[in-house]
Amino acid sequence: MPEGKPKRPPLKPGPDGIVRLSGGNPQIAKGYGNDIVKKYIAAMPGWQREVGETLDAIIERTVLGVEKAVKWNTPFYGVERDIWFVSYHCMSKYVKVAFHNGAQLHPMPPGKSKQERVRYLDIYETDTIDQDQFADWVRQASLLPGEKM
Repeated sequence: MPEGKPKRPPLKPGPDGIVRLSGGNPQIAKGYGNDIVKKYIAAMPGWQREVGETLDAIIERTVLGVEKAVKWNTPFYGVERDIWFVSYHCMSKYVKVAFHNGAQLHPMPPGKSKQERVRYLDIYETDTIDQDQFADWVRQASLLPGEKM
């Protein structure tokens, strides 16, 4: 029998029944629509749930009829199916928001990426979300070509 990497034991659900990946990110089966994104948000740990609710509400009211999905345990938002302009993901100490064409936003979100076009906004527990600025970035991003994923 060939030697290889030992298999990692399967992750077990926590007391709330949710499997959490590294950084506490909830493991949610991929799917499309509002319900699957709401399921992801409900499974976000602790204070991050409120951040997810806030981001989702801002995106919904800024881009009427926004398309939603969860892929790779991450909520995605777009103006057409499978073409996304923003997503977010739970990390250990913050929520990482990715603007897929963020380098074209004015002002640019502060976080740099290895990918030239992507910009990040990291939201920590003690941060206050500048809802007007976030809504403006969402509006701008929704008018740019999205990322096909």
